[in-house]
Amino acid sequence: MDKIIVLDFGSQYSHLICRRLREFNIFCELVPFDINVDKIRELNPKGIIFSGGPASVYSKDSPKPDNKIFELGIPILGICYGHQLIVDHFKGKIKRVENREYGNALLNITSKQNLFKNIQADSLKCWMSHSDAAEVLPEGFEVLGKTSSSFSAAIGNKNNNIFGLQFHPEVAHTEQGNKVLFNFANVISRAKQEWNITDLTQDIITNIKDLVHNEKVLCAVSGGIDSTTCAILIHRAIKSNLTCVFVDNGLLRANERESVIKMFEEELKIPLNVIDASDKFLNALEKITDPEIKRKKVGEVFARVFTEFAESNGPFQWLAQGTLYPDVIESGVSGGPATIIKTHHNVGGLPDWLNLKVLEPLRLLYKDEVRSIAKILNVPDHILKRHPFPGPGLAVRILGEITAEKISIVRKASAIVEEILLEENLYNKVWQAFAIVGDDKAVGILGDERIVGHVVYLRVVESVDAMTADWVRLPYHVLEKISSRITNEINNVTWVTYTISSKPPATIEPL
Repeated sequence: MDKIIVLDFGSQYSHLICRRLREFNIFCELVPFDINVDKIRELNPKGIIFSGGPASVYSKDSPKPDNKIFELGIPILGICYGHQLIVDHFKGKIKRVENREYGNALLNITSKQNLFKNIQADSLKCWMSHSDAAEVLPEGFEVLGKTSSSFSAAIGNKNNNIFGLQFHPEVAHTEQGNKVLFNFANVISRAKQEWNITDLTQDIITNIKDLVHNEKVLCAVSGGIDSTTCAILIHRAIKSNLTCVFVDNGLLRANERESVIKMFEEELKIPLNVIDASDKFLNALEKITDPEIKRKKVGEVFARVFTEFAESNGPFQWLAQGTLYPDVIESGVSGGPATIIKTHHNVGGLPDWLNLKVLEPLRLLYKDEVRSIAKILNVPDHILKRHPFPGPGLAVRILGEITAEKISIVRKASAIVEEILLEENLYNKVWQAFAIVGDDKAVGILGDERIVGHVVYLRVVESVDAMTADWVRLPYHVLEKISSRITNEINNVTWVTYTISSKPPATIEPL
Protein backbone atom coordinates (compact mmCIF):
# COMPACT_ATOMS: atom_id res chain seq x y z
CA MET A 1 0.00 0.00 0.00
CA ASP A 2 1.30 3.46 -0.92
CA LYS A 3 2.23 5.64 2.03
CA ILE A 4 3.50 9.07 3.05
CA ILE A 5 5.73 9.40 6.10
CA VAL A 6 5.93 12.44 8.37
CA LEU A 7 9.16 13.14 10.25
CA ASP A 8 8.20 14.50 13.67
CA PHE A 9 10.30 17.52 14.67
CA GLY A 10 8.18 18.30 17.72
CA SER A 11 5.19 20.24 16.44
CA GLN A 12 1.97 19.87 18.42
CA TYR A 13 0.35 19.36 14.99
CA SER A 14 2.67 16.64 13.65
CA HIS A 15 0.12 13.87 13.78
CA LEU A 16 -2.55 16.19 12.42
CA ILE A 17 -0.72 16.03 9.07
CA CYS A 18 -1.19 12.26 9.05
CA ARG A 19 -4.80 12.63 9.98
CA ARG A 20 -5.53 15.03 7.13
CA LEU A 21 -4.06 12.64 4.56
CA ARG A 22 -5.91 9.67 6.04
CA GLU A 23 -9.12 11.63 5.48
CA PHE A 24 -8.28 11.31 1.78
CA ASN A 25 -7.70 7.54 2.23
CA ILE A 26 -3.96 8.00 1.78
CA PHE A 27 -2.00 6.01 4.35
CA CYS A 28 0.32 8.20 6.40
CA GLU A 29 2.70 7.27 9.22
CA LEU A 30 4.47 9.43 11.81
CA VAL A 31 8.13 8.55 12.42
CA PRO A 32 10.93 10.07 14.56
CA PHE A 33 12.83 12.96 12.96
CA ASP A 34 16.15 11.09 13.22
CA ILE A 35 14.96 7.95 11.44
CA ASN A 36 17.77 6.21 9.56
CA VAL A 37 17.69 6.54 5.78
CA ASP A 38 17.89 2.73 5.47
CA LYS A 39 14.69 2.44 7.51
CA ILE A 40 13.05 4.93 5.16
CA ARG A 41 14.03 2.74 2.23
CA GLU A 42 12.35 -0.21 3.99
CA LEU A 43 9.18 1.82 4.51
CA ASN A 44 9.30 2.77 0.82
CA PRO A 45 7.21 5.96 1.10
CA LYS A 46 5.90 7.78 -1.96
CA GLY A 47 6.58 11.11 -0.24
CA ILE A 48 8.18 12.57 2.91
CA ILE A 49 6.90 15.48 5.01
CA PHE A 50 9.00 17.36 7.57
CA SER A 51 6.74 18.63 10.38
CA GLY A 52 7.03 21.92 12.18
CA GLY A 53 8.74 22.21 15.55
CA PRO A 54 9.75 24.63 18.31
CA ALA A 55 13.50 24.69 17.50
CA SER A 56 15.57 27.06 15.36
CA VAL A 57 17.66 25.52 12.58
CA TYR A 58 20.71 27.55 13.57
CA SER A 59 20.61 26.43 17.23
CA LYS A 60 23.41 24.06 18.25
CA ASP A 61 21.18 21.17 19.34
CA SER A 62 18.33 21.65 16.87
CA PRO A 63 16.89 18.37 15.49
CA LYS A 64 18.10 17.52 11.98
CA PRO A 65 17.19 14.64 9.65
CA ASP A 66 19.60 12.22 8.03
CA ASN A 67 21.12 14.26 5.17
CA LYS A 68 20.92 11.25 2.87
CA ILE A 69 17.13 11.71 2.81
CA PHE A 70 17.64 14.45 0.23
CA GLU A 71 19.45 11.98 -2.04
CA LEU A 72 16.63 9.40 -2.18
CA GLY A 73 14.77 11.10 -5.01
CA ILE A 74 11.53 10.98 -3.00
CA PRO A 75 9.36 14.14 -3.00
CA ILE A 76 9.76 16.20 0.19
CA LEU A 77 7.50 18.83 1.75
CA GLY A 78 8.73 20.91 4.70
CA ILE A 79 6.24 22.68 6.96
CA CYS A 80 7.31 25.67 9.11
CA TYR A 81 10.48 24.35 10.84
CA GLY A 82 10.63 21.71 8.10
CA HIS A 83 10.53 24.48 5.50
CA GLN A 84 13.45 26.18 7.23
CA LEU A 85 15.40 22.89 7.34
CA ILE A 86 15.12 22.64 3.56
CA VAL A 87 16.29 26.22 3.03
CA ASP A 88 19.21 25.67 5.42
CA HIS A 89 20.24 22.32 3.91
CA PHE A 90 20.42 23.72 0.38
CA LYS A 91 22.58 26.69 1.51
CA GLY A 92 19.87 29.31 1.75
CA LYS A 93 19.75 31.67 4.72
CA ILE A 94 17.39 31.62 7.73
CA LYS A 95 17.11 34.60 10.06
CA ARG A 96 15.28 35.49 13.25
CA VAL A 97 12.39 37.85 12.47
CA GLU A 98 11.82 40.93 14.58
CA ASN A 99 8.12 40.29 15.02
CA ARG A 100 7.11 36.68 15.49
CA GLU A 101 4.25 35.80 13.15
CA TYR A 102 1.50 33.92 14.95
CA GLY A 103 -2.08 33.52 13.76
CA ASN A 104 -3.91 34.23 10.53
CA ALA A 105 -2.11 35.66 7.48
CA LEU A 106 -3.11 36.13 3.85
CA LEU A 107 -1.16 33.98 1.40
CA ASN A 108 -0.93 35.36 -2.15
CA ILE A 109 -0.36 32.45 -4.54
CA THR A 110 2.14 33.19 -7.30
CA SER A 111 2.15 29.74 -8.96
CA LYS A 112 -0.91 27.52 -9.41
CA GLN A 113 1.06 24.41 -10.33
CA ASN A 114 2.03 21.54 -8.03
CA LEU A 115 1.07 22.41 -4.43
CA PHE A 116 -1.69 24.83 -5.44
CA LYS A 117 -3.14 22.87 -8.34
CA ASN A 118 -6.95 23.15 -8.68
CA ILE A 119 -7.16 25.90 -6.07
CA GLN A 120 -9.27 28.57 -7.75
CA ALA A 121 -8.57 31.48 -5.39
CA ASP A 122 -5.54 33.70 -5.84
CA SER A 123 -5.14 34.08 -2.08
CA LEU A 124 -5.84 31.97 1.00
CA LYS A 125 -6.04 32.60 4.72
CA CYS A 126 -3.29 30.58 6.35
CA TRP A 127 -2.07 29.89 9.89
CA MET A 128 1.42 31.07 10.82
CA SER A 129 3.42 30.16 13.93
CA HIS A 130 7.10 31.03 13.61
CA SER A 131 9.88 33.33 14.76
CA ASP A 132 12.37 32.38 11.99
CA ALA A 133 12.02 32.89 8.25
CA ALA A 134 13.96 32.51 5.02
CA GLU A 135 16.04 35.57 4.10
CA VAL A 136 17.76 34.09 1.02
CA LEU A 137 16.38 31.14 -1.00
CA PRO A 138 18.68 28.34 -2.16
CA GLU A 139 19.60 28.01 -5.81
CA GLY A 140 16.96 26.19 -7.83
CA PHE A 141 14.03 27.20 -5.59
CA GLU A 142 11.31 29.64 -6.59
CA VAL A 143 8.59 31.44 -4.66
CA LEU A 144 5.14 29.85 -4.99
CA GLY A 145 3.34 32.06 -2.47
CA LYS A 146 3.99 35.00 -0.16
CA THR A 147 2.43 36.96 2.70
CA SER A 148 2.88 40.58 3.73
CA SER A 149 5.63 39.59 6.16
CA SER A 150 7.13 36.55 4.38
CA PHE A 151 8.30 36.79 0.77
CA SER A 152 8.79 32.99 0.65
CA ALA A 153 5.79 31.55 2.51
CA ALA A 154 5.65 28.79 -0.13
CA ILE A 155 8.66 27.66 -2.14
CA GLY A 156 9.53 24.83 -4.48
CA ASN A 157 12.24 23.17 -6.48
CA LYS A 158 10.04 21.60 -9.13
CA ASN A 159 12.87 19.66 -10.79
CA ASN A 160 13.64 17.77 -7.55
CA ASN A 161 10.07 17.80 -6.16
CA ILE A 162 11.15 19.51 -2.92
CA PHE A 163 8.77 22.07 -1.45
CA GLY A 164 8.48 24.22 1.66
CA LEU A 165 5.60 26.00 3.41
CA GLN A 166 6.14 28.57 6.13
CA PHE A 167 2.50 28.18 7.22
CA HIS A 168 0.63 25.14 8.62
CA PRO A 169 -1.70 23.59 6.00
CA GLU A 170 -2.74 20.85 8.43
CA VAL A 171 -4.71 23.09 10.83
CA ALA A 172 -8.34 24.02 10.29
CA HIS A 173 -7.45 27.73 10.33
CA THR A 174 -5.74 27.41 6.92
CA GLU A 175 -8.18 27.63 4.01
CA GLN A 176 -7.94 24.63 1.67
CA GLY A 177 -4.87 23.44 3.56
CA ASN A 178 -6.08 19.86 3.22
CA LYS A 179 -6.10 20.31 -0.57
CA VAL A 180 -2.48 21.54 -0.46
CA LEU A 181 -1.49 18.39 1.45
CA PHE A 182 -3.48 16.25 -0.96
CA ASN A 183 -1.69 17.83 -3.91
CA PHE A 184 1.67 16.95 -2.38
CA ALA A 185 0.67 13.40 -1.53
CA ASN A 186 -1.39 12.48 -4.58
CA VAL A 187 -0.43 14.82 -7.43
CA ILE A 188 3.29 15.25 -6.70
CA SER A 189 4.11 12.03 -4.80
CA ARG A 190 1.52 9.92 -6.66
CA ALA A 191 0.38 8.09 -3.50
CA LYS A 192 -2.84 6.18 -4.22
CA GLN A 193 -6.02 6.58 -2.18
CA GLU A 194 -6.24 2.97 -1.01
CA TRP A 195 -6.32 3.12 2.81
CA ASN A 196 -9.56 2.92 4.80
CA ILE A 197 -10.73 2.64 8.39
CA THR A 198 -12.19 -0.86 7.84
CA ASP A 199 -8.80 -2.20 6.80
CA LEU A 200 -7.21 -0.41 9.75
CA THR A 201 -9.64 -2.08 12.16
CA GLN A 202 -8.71 -5.54 10.91
CA ASP A 203 -5.02 -4.61 10.90
CA ILE A 204 -5.22 -3.60 14.59
CA ILE A 205 -6.84 -6.91 15.52
CA THR A 206 -4.22 -8.83 13.53
CA ASN A 207 -1.38 -6.83 15.10
CA ILE A 208 -2.72 -7.55 18.60
CA LYS A 209 -2.76 -11.27 17.81
CA ASP A 210 0.78 -11.17 16.46
CA LEU A 211 2.08 -9.12 19.37
CA VAL A 212 0.38 -10.84 22.29
CA HIS A 213 0.20 -14.46 21.05
CA ASN A 214 -0.96 -16.56 24.04
CA GLU A 215 0.01 -14.08 26.76
CA LYS A 216 -2.52 -12.59 29.16
CA VAL A 217 -3.76 -8.99 28.89
CA LEU A 218 -5.14 -6.87 31.71
CA CYS A 219 -7.26 -4.07 30.25
CA ALA A 220 -8.22 -0.90 32.07
CA VAL A 221 -11.73 0.24 31.11
CA SER A 222 -13.56 3.39 32.11
CA GLY A 223 -16.78 3.11 30.12
CA GLY A 224 -15.70 5.79 27.65
CA ILE A 225 -15.46 5.18 23.92
CA ASP A 226 -11.65 4.89 23.95
CA SER A 227 -11.18 2.15 26.51
CA THR A 228 -14.37 0.39 25.42
CA THR A 229 -13.20 0.22 21.79
CA CYS A 230 -9.76 -0.88 23.00
CA ALA A 231 -11.32 -3.71 25.00
CA ILE A 232 -13.50 -4.89 22.11
CA LEU A 233 -10.55 -4.97 19.69
CA ILE A 234 -8.43 -6.98 22.12
CA HIS A 235 -11.33 -9.31 22.92
CA ARG A 236 -11.82 -9.95 19.19
CA ALA A 237 -8.12 -10.77 18.93
CA ILE A 238 -7.45 -12.95 21.99
CA LYS A 239 -10.86 -13.77 23.51
CA SER A 240 -10.53 -15.27 27.02
CA ASN A 241 -6.90 -14.19 27.39
CA LEU A 242 -8.27 -10.69 28.07
CA THR A 243 -9.27 -9.62 31.58
CA CYS A 244 -11.09 -6.28 31.85
CA VAL A 245 -10.98 -4.23 35.03
CA PHE A 246 -13.03 -1.19 35.94
CA VAL A 247 -11.73 0.92 38.81
CA ASP A 248 -14.07 3.14 40.79
CA ASN A 249 -11.73 5.97 41.73
CA GLY A 250 -14.37 8.04 43.53
CA LEU A 251 -14.10 10.67 40.78
CA LEU A 252 -16.62 9.29 38.30
CA ARG A 253 -19.60 10.86 36.57
CA ALA A 254 -23.06 10.37 38.08
CA ASN A 255 -24.17 6.71 37.94
CA GLU A 256 -21.01 5.77 36.02
CA ARG A 257 -20.21 2.58 37.86
CA GLU A 258 -23.65 1.06 37.37
CA SER A 259 -23.85 1.97 33.67
CA VAL A 260 -20.39 0.54 32.89
CA ILE A 261 -21.20 -2.78 34.57
CA LYS A 262 -24.46 -3.04 32.65
CA MET A 263 -22.79 -2.14 29.33
CA PHE A 264 -20.04 -4.75 29.57
CA GLU A 265 -22.08 -7.58 31.02
CA GLU A 266 -25.35 -7.13 29.09
CA GLU A 267 -24.48 -5.37 25.83
CA LEU A 268 -20.86 -6.23 25.02
CA LYS A 269 -20.85 -9.67 26.66
CA ILE A 270 -17.30 -9.09 27.95
CA PRO A 271 -16.59 -10.19 31.56
CA LEU A 272 -15.76 -7.28 33.86
CA ASN A 273 -13.95 -7.11 37.20
CA VAL A 274 -14.88 -4.11 39.38
CA ILE A 275 -12.51 -2.64 41.97
CA ASP A 276 -13.59 0.00 44.45
CA ALA A 277 -10.41 2.00 45.06
CA SER A 278 -12.04 5.35 45.77
CA ASP A 279 -10.48 5.70 49.21
CA LYS A 280 -6.97 5.10 47.82
CA PHE A 281 -7.36 7.79 45.16
CA LEU A 282 -8.92 10.38 47.42
CA ASN A 283 -6.32 9.81 50.14
CA ALA A 284 -3.51 10.18 47.58
CA LEU A 285 -5.03 13.45 46.32
CA GLU A 286 -5.65 14.96 49.75
CA LYS A 287 -4.46 18.58 50.04
CA ILE A 288 -2.83 18.51 46.57
CA THR A 289 -3.53 21.56 44.42
CA ASP A 290 -0.88 21.39 41.67
CA PRO A 291 -2.48 20.12 38.40
CA GLU A 292 0.50 18.06 37.24
CA ILE A 293 0.91 16.40 40.64
CA LYS A 294 -2.80 15.53 40.63
CA ARG A 295 -2.48 13.82 37.28
CA LYS A 296 0.68 11.95 38.28
CA LYS A 297 -0.85 10.80 41.57
CA VAL A 298 -3.87 9.43 39.70
CA GLY A 299 -1.51 7.60 37.34
CA GLU A 300 0.49 6.13 40.21
CA VAL A 301 -2.57 4.87 42.07
CA PHE A 302 -4.00 3.37 38.85
CA ALA A 303 -0.71 1.57 38.29
CA ARG A 304 -0.62 0.26 41.88
CA VAL A 305 -4.23 -0.94 41.74
CA PHE A 306 -3.61 -2.84 38.51
CA THR A 307 -0.34 -4.25 39.76
CA GLU A 308 -2.05 -5.54 42.92
CA PHE A 309 -4.85 -7.06 40.85
CA ALA A 310 -2.34 -8.64 38.46
CA GLU A 311 -0.35 -10.18 41.29
CA SER A 312 -3.39 -11.79 42.85
CA ASN A 313 -5.24 -12.77 39.64
CA GLY A 314 -2.42 -13.25 37.13
CA PRO A 315 0.03 -13.83 35.86
CA PHE A 316 -0.50 -11.11 33.23
CA GLN A 317 2.11 -9.91 30.78
CA TRP A 318 0.32 -6.86 29.34
CA LEU A 319 -1.57 -3.80 30.56
CA ALA A 320 -3.92 -2.43 27.86
CA GLN A 321 -5.07 1.19 27.77
CA GLY A 322 -7.24 3.28 25.46
CA THR A 323 -4.59 5.97 24.96
CA LEU A 324 -5.23 8.28 21.98
CA TYR A 325 -2.76 10.40 20.06
CA PRO A 326 -3.86 13.80 21.50
CA ASP A 327 -2.89 12.36 24.93
CA VAL A 328 0.49 11.34 23.55
CA ILE A 329 1.14 14.74 21.97
CA GLU A 330 0.16 16.73 25.07
CA SER A 331 2.35 14.50 27.23
CA GLY A 332 5.34 15.17 24.94
CA VAL A 333 6.14 11.51 24.29
CA SER A 334 5.13 11.14 20.63
CA GLY A 335 8.61 10.16 19.49
CA GLY A 336 9.45 13.72 18.52
CA PRO A 337 10.80 16.61 20.62
CA ALA A 338 7.38 18.00 21.53
CA THR A 339 6.82 20.17 24.60
CA ILE A 340 4.82 18.66 27.48
CA ILE A 341 1.45 20.41 27.87
CA LYS A 342 0.00 18.14 30.53
CA THR A 343 0.69 14.64 31.78
CA HIS A 344 -2.08 12.15 31.05
CA HIS A 345 -2.51 9.44 33.66
CA ASN A 346 -2.19 6.75 30.99
CA VAL A 347 0.74 8.29 29.06
CA GLY A 348 4.18 8.70 30.52
CA GLY A 349 2.67 9.00 33.99
CA LEU A 350 3.10 5.32 34.77
CA PRO A 351 5.97 4.62 37.19
CA ASP A 352 9.05 2.58 36.27
CA TRP A 353 8.20 -0.21 38.69
CA LEU A 354 5.09 -1.23 36.72
CA ASN A 355 6.11 -4.74 35.68
CA LEU A 356 3.72 -5.09 32.75
CA LYS A 357 4.23 -4.38 29.07
CA VAL A 358 1.88 -1.67 27.81
CA LEU A 359 -0.54 -2.38 24.95
CA GLU A 360 -2.10 0.73 23.36
CA PRO A 361 -3.81 -0.23 20.08
CA LEU A 362 -5.38 3.23 19.62
CA ARG A 363 -2.23 5.23 20.39
CA LEU A 364 -1.93 6.71 16.88
CA LEU A 365 -5.61 7.59 16.41
CA TYR A 366 -7.88 10.55 17.04
CA LYS A 367 -11.24 10.44 18.79
CA ASP A 368 -13.33 10.62 15.62
CA GLU A 369 -11.28 7.80 14.06
CA VAL A 370 -11.88 5.70 17.18
CA ARG A 371 -15.61 6.37 16.83
CA SER A 372 -15.45 5.19 13.23
CA ILE A 373 -13.78 1.96 14.36
CA ALA A 374 -16.33 1.57 17.16
CA LYS A 375 -19.12 1.89 14.60
CA ILE A 376 -17.55 -0.89 12.51
CA LEU A 377 -17.41 -3.01 15.70
CA ASN A 378 -21.15 -2.37 16.27
CA VAL A 379 -20.66 -0.50 19.53
CA PRO A 380 -24.08 0.68 20.80
CA ASP A 381 -25.07 4.21 19.76
CA HIS A 382 -25.36 5.55 23.31
CA ILE A 383 -21.70 4.66 23.90
CA LEU A 384 -20.60 5.81 20.45
CA LYS A 385 -21.95 9.32 20.94
CA ARG A 386 -21.04 9.80 24.58
CA HIS A 387 -18.86 12.79 25.39
CA PRO A 388 -15.19 12.24 26.28
CA PHE A 389 -14.34 11.97 29.97
CA PRO A 390 -10.80 12.45 31.29
CA GLY A 391 -8.91 9.47 32.70
CA PRO A 392 -8.20 11.24 36.02
CA GLY A 393 -11.94 11.87 36.28
CA LEU A 394 -13.35 14.81 38.17
CA ALA A 395 -9.90 15.49 39.66
CA VAL A 396 -9.06 17.63 36.63
CA ARG A 397 -12.33 19.54 36.88
CA ILE A 398 -11.73 20.62 40.47
CA LEU A 399 -9.49 23.64 40.88
CA GLY A 400 -7.45 23.72 44.06
CA GLU A 401 -7.82 21.11 46.76
CA ILE A 402 -10.12 18.14 46.12
CA THR A 403 -12.86 17.86 48.74
CA ALA A 404 -16.00 15.77 49.11
CA GLU A 405 -18.12 18.91 48.69
CA LYS A 406 -16.40 19.92 45.45
CA ILE A 407 -16.70 16.39 44.03
CA SER A 408 -20.42 16.39 44.79
CA ILE A 409 -20.92 19.84 43.23
CA VAL A 410 -19.04 19.14 40.00
CA ARG A 411 -20.65 15.71 39.57
CA LYS A 412 -24.19 16.99 40.02
CA ALA A 413 -23.61 20.13 37.94
CA SER A 414 -22.09 18.17 35.06
CA ALA A 415 -25.06 15.80 35.08
CA ILE A 416 -27.43 18.76 34.86
CA VAL A 417 -25.50 20.21 31.91
CA GLU A 418 -25.71 16.91 30.01
CA GLU A 419 -29.41 16.41 30.85
CA ILE A 420 -30.38 19.84 29.54
CA LEU A 421 -28.32 19.51 26.37
CA LEU A 422 -30.12 16.20 25.70
CA GLU A 423 -33.48 17.86 26.32
CA GLU A 424 -32.60 20.67 23.91
CA ASN A 425 -31.29 18.25 21.24
CA LEU A 426 -27.79 19.76 21.54
CA TYR A 427 -25.83 16.97 23.21
CA ASN A 428 -24.77 15.25 19.98
CA LYS A 429 -23.97 18.59 18.33
CA VAL A 430 -21.14 19.48 20.73
CA TRP A 431 -17.85 17.74 21.51
CA GLN A 432 -17.86 18.00 25.29
CA ALA A 433 -19.90 19.66 28.02
CA PHE A 434 -19.24 19.70 31.75
CA ALA A 435 -18.93 21.78 34.92
CA ILE A 436 -15.86 22.96 36.85
CA VAL A 437 -15.59 24.11 40.44
CA GLY A 438 -12.79 25.78 42.36
CA ASP A 439 -12.24 27.86 45.48
CA ASP A 440 -13.89 31.03 44.18
CA LYS A 441 -17.00 32.02 46.08
CA ALA A 442 -19.61 34.70 45.58
CA VAL A 443 -22.52 36.18 47.53
CA GLY A 444 -26.00 34.89 46.79
CA ILE A 445 -29.49 35.22 48.21
CA LEU A 446 -31.70 32.25 49.05
CA GLY A 447 -35.10 33.46 50.12
CA ASP A 448 -34.25 36.39 52.38
CA GLU A 449 -30.97 34.92 53.51
CA ARG A 450 -27.56 36.10 52.32
CA ILE A 451 -25.08 33.25 51.74
CA VAL A 452 -21.60 32.87 50.30
CA GLY A 453 -21.41 29.90 47.95
CA HIS A 454 -19.32 28.34 45.21
CA VAL A 455 -19.01 29.57 41.64
CA VAL A 456 -19.58 26.86 39.02
CA TYR A 457 -17.94 27.24 35.60
CA LEU A 458 -19.60 25.75 32.52
CA ARG A 459 -17.42 24.42 29.68
CA VAL A 460 -19.07 23.47 26.36
CA VAL A 461 -16.86 23.10 23.28
CA GLU A 462 -17.05 21.94 19.68
CA SER A 463 -14.18 20.07 18.06
CA VAL A 464 -13.28 17.38 15.54
CA ASP A 465 -10.19 15.77 17.03
CA ALA A 466 -9.56 17.55 20.39
CA MET A 467 -6.36 19.11 19.02
CA THR A 468 -8.23 22.38 18.54
CA ALA A 469 -11.59 23.41 19.97
CA ASP A 470 -13.91 26.39 20.15
CA TRP A 471 -16.50 27.36 22.73
CA VAL A 472 -20.10 26.73 21.77
CA ARG A 473 -22.47 29.70 21.42
CA LEU A 474 -25.29 28.15 23.42
CA PRO A 475 -28.70 29.86 23.18
CA TYR A 476 -29.38 32.17 26.11
CA HIS A 477 -32.43 30.21 27.22
CA VAL A 478 -30.30 27.06 27.51
CA LEU A 479 -27.70 28.84 29.63
CA GLU A 480 -30.48 30.26 31.78
CA LYS A 481 -32.02 26.81 32.24
CA ILE A 482 -28.68 25.28 33.25
CA SER A 483 -27.88 28.10 35.68
CA SER A 484 -31.30 27.95 37.29
CA ARG A 485 -31.19 24.20 37.88
CA ILE A 486 -27.63 24.25 39.26
CA THR A 487 -28.28 27.05 41.76
CA ASN A 488 -31.66 25.61 42.78
CA GLU A 489 -30.68 21.95 43.05
CA ILE A 490 -27.11 22.01 44.37
CA ASN A 491 -26.41 23.20 47.89
CA ASN A 492 -23.90 25.97 48.45
CA VAL A 493 -23.69 27.13 44.80
CA THR A 494 -24.62 30.77 44.20
CA TRP A 495 -23.16 31.70 40.81
CA VAL A 496 -22.83 30.00 37.40
CA THR A 497 -20.48 31.39 34.75
CA TYR A 498 -19.61 30.36 31.17
CA THR A 499 -16.05 29.89 29.86
CA ILE A 500 -15.37 31.23 26.36
CA SER A 501 -11.70 30.36 25.76
CA SER A 502 -10.82 28.33 22.67
CA LYS A 503 -8.05 25.73 22.32
CA PRO A 504 -5.48 27.12 21.78
CA PRO A 505 -4.68 29.11 23.87
CA ALA A 506 -6.65 27.19 26.51
CA THR A 507 -6.99 23.41 26.81
CA ILE A 508 -10.39 21.71 26.87
CA GLU A 509 -10.07 20.42 30.43
CA PRO A 510 -9.00 23.04 32.99
CA LEU A 511 -6.19 20.92 34.51
